[in-house]
Amino acid sequence: MRRKPATVRIARWSATHPWSAIGLWVVFVALCLLLGGAAGTDRISDEESGVGDSGRAGRITASGHFTEKPEENVLISAANGGKLDLAAARKAAAELTGRMRALPEVESVGTALPAPDGTALLLPVTMTGDTETADTRVQPLLDASAATERAHEGLRIDQVGTGSTAKGLGDTLGEDFEKAELISLPLTLLILLVVFGAVIAAGVPVLLAVSCVGAAIGLSTLASHVLPETSAVGNVILLMGMAVGVDYSLFYLKREREERRKGASHLDAIEIAAETSGHTVVVSGTTVIVSMAGLYLAQEATFASLATGSIIVVAVAVLASLTVLPALLAKLGRWVDRPKVPLLWRLTMRSGESRLWPLMLRPALVRPVLTLVVSVGALLALALPALDMKLKQPGSDDLSRDIPVVQAMDRLTSAFPSEGTTHHVAVRAPAERAGEVESALRALLGRTEGRRLFAHDRTPEIRVSADRRVHTVAVGTPYSPKSDGARDSLELLREWLPEALAPVRGAEGAVGGKVAQGIDFTGHLEDRMPWVVGFVLLLTFATMAVIFRSLAVALSAILLNLLSAAASFGVLVAVFQHTWAEDLLDFHSSGAVVSWLPLFLFVVLFGLSMDYHVFVVSRIREAALDGARVREAVRDGITRSAGVVTSAAIVMVAVFAVFGTLSMVEFKQLGVGLAAAILMDAVVIRIFVLPALMTALGRWNWWPGGLDAARRGRHAAGPSTTRPPQPDPSLAGSSTQV
Repeated sequence: MRRKPATVRIARWSATHPWSAIGLWVVFVALCLLLGGAAGTDRISDEESGVGDSGRAGRITASGHFTEKPEENVLISAANGGKLDLAAARKAAAELTGRMRALPEVESVGTALPAPDGTALLLPVTMTGDTETADTRVQPLLDASAATERAHEGLRIDQVGTGSTAKGLGDTLGEDFEKAELISLPLTLLILLVVFGAVIAAGVPVLLAVSCVGAAIGLSTLASHVLPETSAVGNVILLMGMAVGVDYSLFYLKREREERRKGASHLDAIEIAAETSGHTVVVSGTTVIVSMAGLYLAQEATFASLATGSIIVVAVAVLASLTVLPALLAKLGRWVDRPKVPLLWRLTMRSGESRLWPLMLRPALVRPVLTLVVSVGALLALALPALDMKLKQPGSDDLSRDIPVVQAMDRLTSAFPSEGTTHHVAVRAPAERAGEVESALRALLGRTEGRRLFAHDRTPEIRVSADRRVHTVAVGTPYSPKSDGARDSLELLREWLPEALAPVRGAEGAVGGKVAQGIDFTGHLEDRMPWVVGFVLLLTFATMAVIFRSLAVALSAILLNLLSAAASFGVLVAVFQHTWAEDLLDFHSSGAVVSWLPLFLFVVLFGLSMDYHVFVVSRIREAALDGARVREAVRDGITRSAGVVTSAAIVMVAVFAVFGTLSMVEFKQLGVGLAAAILMDAVVIRIFVLPALMTALGRWNWWPGGLDAARRGRHAAGPSTTRPPQPDPSLAGSSTQV
């Protein structure tokens, strides 16, 4: 008798020791959360995340160990947006200065500065404490500004700065993510309720997915002390964890229920599910992890952080499906199908073969070549807009103009352009050269005077580090970060800086800032993308070839996933680079796609799409190994897997679509891109392209080894690993057809 696969042995132990398995899982999740909370999160610093010239500027600045103080800018303007009564504004500024100085959170208040056009008055305020906690301490300052505004009719007082901006955006975006979580969980539960027709069966995948997300967040917090993480990791873990956690449980639970409907006992059904769906979960999880590992080749801290978080949550989801899920199913027994929702239960348990799927598959099975040409042509047409893809880093100009603090930022930068888009010049030189460096920087600033590419409302201030080795200065531009003017001003500074520093021996300088970071980051990704894509394609091909023992299956998997990814990129460009969908999705088009998104989206899609591909092709191969001809095997495999794959796809699309409602444009693009890709993959690829391709290839699907060796190996391995099935009373009288 052949040795049972590891997935079966693990499942059998869990099913026969359910309380032990469940207890160990609870302890594991609790430990992850407790240890993660105790360790805290190590965030990526500017020094670690920058690339190119802007990254060098960040590292030079960091080496100066400047003491960063939280700065607030209070803008006083006319409430109607018209001409400002300067005398009334100065009176309000004096009153506000008194209020601010009385606050323990305020270190100093500067002199009120009028705007060059006379439309506003700017009052600079420096807070006590560090910049990291400024948003939690800024409320008294906001209250003082609001009280002063109420006391002076006809004036509007805005506050923008380190703490107020972080608080204003954090409140709005925090509400966004809370809303996404509150919507995604009930929506997922509702979909699963329709799929299973029973409350407990619907709740098990959601419960497991939530526990996986919690454990993964704790583990990623610990991992951040090795690879510092970006603030977006938690959101990506939630997105990926809910998607794969529910999907893997769904694959397993559906197969276990299918086997019970055929008459197997609970233990036998769990073992069969472990040997089939459990194996598929391991393969799918491995493929996702391999794809995400490709992000490390981007050699950029943010991508390394996102890869680490994604790999952790996928690995935890696989572990949960193989260990605690069999224990839950064994312990619940027939109660997994309770309480039943009468109408939905009858729909999920109806007898007879579905008429819909054979009808939908008919074109691909009867006229495979024609179906293949038409469906591939349609996907390529969808992919065409991707050829015109433009990339840029997200910035303040991508935020919704409905957010109050964003409106205040717009009014501030309109009156004082130097407070908006700025380029940060950083120079490091021996301390004895400090005077020469300062002279060089003043000469550099002199070249900007009178040029329309630079802001002239305030004189730039040169900062010097305590050891006099590092000098920095911020040079403003009146243009938005995404404009040609901002790029042109950056190019001029990068051209002038080496000339200015040429006489200073031992000096090194660089120009950073948001505009520079965006340009350098995009260029870095363009250089690294071939390496990442090549790595993902090569390892995915090798993984599929080993699993299915077929180069043809591996190659077709690569091509089909490339096709769906290209089509999703086309949709992304069509929606977000243009303005037609702005009102529909509530965003302001920047005329570009977020620069980090295509690479991240590619590896995620390649991993997630393999979930369906591996599951469907495994069912087709099962039928082929049982002796069915290619056409019948394709029909049988897709029809039998239709329910679970469709359910899993609906869950993924629903979760991703919720992220498309968020205010931040990068998450909106991520949600729409993933939802579009999964939808196309589960519908167009699975119903038309895959069956048409496999039918057209015929016996070449299993090239070079063919099925004969695999079939002989399977039958020669010994008797079945399961006992003869016994009817399950909880499903008595139901159909054997899923």
